Amino acid sequence: MKARDVMSSRVVSVAPEATIQDAIRLMLDNRISGLPVVDAAGTLVGIVTEGDFLRRAETGTLRKRPRWLEMLIGPNSLATDYVRSHGRRVEEVMTRTPVTVGEDAGLDEIVALMERKRVKRLPVVRGREVVGIVSRANLLHALASVSRDLPPAPASDAEIRTQVMDELARQPWAPIALVDVIVKDGVVELWGSITESKQGEALRVVAENVPGVKGVVSHLAWIEPMSGLVISEPDVPPTRKTG
Repeated sequence: MKARDVMSSRVVSVAPEATIQDAIRLMLDNRISGLPVVDAAGTLVGIVTEGDFLRRAETGTLRKRPRWLEMLIGPNSLATDYVRSHGRRVEEVMTRTPVTVGEDAGLDEIVALMERKRVKRLPVVRGREVVGIVSRANLLHALASVSRDLPPAPASDAEIRTQVMDELARQPWAPIALVDVIVKDGVVELWGSITESKQGEALRVVAENVPGVKGVVSHLAWIEPMSGLVISEPDVPPTRKTG
């Protein structure tokens, strides 16, 4: 899936010369947390989000720094902060170099950008024209859509076991040599040993994601690799491994 497949085509934007009150009202009325800033020619010139209004003189939330730190920061950065916390127009508080994606950007690229830049939404552009917005909510909608189209269940327990084992073989964390999988009437039983507690949870998730699985039962023993101590095992008190 690409950006064009999940983006919101209805874009609520704001002009750079608009007041911050105008921007806030647009966000509240449309229940959104960010706005592309678009000039009279339709060109994207920035983005303004709810985060840009956290440090404001009106609410008494100005950033307070020790005098020695202010001296290190310097007057230019302090003046920039003052404009952002006291400015009245969108262009004074907006981010001027917004992170954007094209219509053909894949979802993996979009998620990577969101994580790396720590943003919740990305304008989708054609040249410098905004044609859509991809937000975290859009990604959730895409996930819900994909979940409705799960492949049909395997025809047999043997096929379920094969899919579980194949997925485990692809995972670098999976203790494939220590684990066995038994499937009966669609119920997956996990047998063997793990050396990290989270491996057990991940093994269960692998099994649960295979179509046709009706349940997962774990018989895994968590063994501390250095001491051989069995940390947990179904219906068996902690004991030391022998042999």
